[in-house]
Formats: sequence, structure tokens, C-alpha cells
Amino acid sequence: MFIASIVLAQVSKQEKQVLLDLYTATNGLEWNKQWNVEQPVETWYGVTVDNNKVTGINLLFNNLNGTLPASLGQLKNLKKLELSFNPISGTIPAELGNLEQLEVLAINGTAVSGNIPESLGGLSNLKQLHLSSNQLSGMVPESLGKLRKIEVFNVFDNDLHGSLPQELASCPNLKQLMVAENNFNNPDDFSVILLSNSGAKIDLLNNSSPQIEPVQSIIAVERDENED
Repeated sequence: MFIASIVLAQVSKQEKQVLLDLYTATNGLEWNKQWNVEQPVETWYGVTVDNNKVTGINLLFNNLNGTLPASLGQLKNLKKLELSFNPISGTIPAELGNLEQLEVLAINGTAVSGNIPESLGGLSNLKQLHLSSNQLSGMVPESLGKLRKIEVFNVFDNDLHGSLPQELASCPNLKQLMVAENNFNNPDDFSVILLSNSGAKIDLLNNSSPQIEPVQSIIAVERDENED
């Protein structure tokens, strides 16, 4: 047992400090499920550790209240960052664009505001981007059209405006595009392009969560709530 405890792997001090930054910046003592910071990082709620590296953070519905620290961008092996439905405020750190291994970025239903960082276009492995029901404003950066592995692009219910990046329409893996409840000026044109590129079915009306077939692409736009 003693020998086993010696060889037991540990997360680096740098990565542990980043997690502590998040804990402090979002009032960890008030979280629904808190971390015992005296215990190994791999025991902390919502943290996934593989080969001594932090690869996942899932703190959905956990009462994170505060701002996101820029140091999150130092978790170079992070594949999933799920922080949805927490009273997070402030802006999305541009440093998240440094997370080259990130596959899922989900910050839905918070109070984050400001612009979507242009740096997120550098997330070359990103498959799912969920930024719905926040207070984001400005335009969607053209750089997000470079997310060639993107499958789900969700900015539903913000205060975004302008044009959607046309390059998104040609992303070969795109299955869901949810852009309703914003002020985009080209969703109809964009849907035609996506249809011509993918040959997929497109739902222009239904904002509910549809049953998605693997090859299906979807654009969600506004629907009258009185419709069946």
C-alpha cells in the first residue's frame, strides 16, 4: 500500500492552481457541491483527470457566482468545459482560445456579457459550442467560421447582430445551428447555403429540442409560441 501511494500520479501544481483560481473567482464556498481542496484533485467534484492532466470540468447547475479567470486558458489538455446554468458574470476570457484540445465549450444560461472572443476561432478541435441564453452582444467573429470540426453551434437567445460567418455553412460536420432570438441579418441566406452544401434537412421554425439524425443539419429561428 505504501509503495502504491508513492507512485500514485498527481496533477501538476500549475493545473491545480488554475482550478483554485476558478474556485476562488466563483465563490466556491457557496457552490452546491464544493471541493475539498485538501484532497487530491481527481476527487474534486466535476473534474476529470487522465494521465495526471485535467481533461474535463463539468460544474453544471453548481451555483458558480463570479467571473471566469483568464488562467483557465492554461489547461492545455482540457477537452470539456461545462459551466452552464450558473450565475457567472463578466466576459468570456479570450484566453479560452488557447485550449487547443477543447472539444466541448458550454456556457449556457449565465449572465456573461460582452463579445464572443475572436480567439475562439483557434479551437481547432472544438465540436460543440454552447453559448445560449446569455447577455452576449456584438457580432459573431468571422474566425468562428474556421471551426472545421464543429458539430453544434449554439448562440440562441443573446443580443448578437450582424452576419453569421459564411464559412460555417461549409463546415463538413455541422449538425445543429441554433441562432434564434438574436438580430442576425442573414439567417435565411445562411440556411440556403447550408442546405446546398450539406443536402441535409433544415428546420427553420422549431426552437424545441429536435430529434437529430446523425447526418441532419438544423437551423433554429424564431417560432410563434401559438403554433402547434
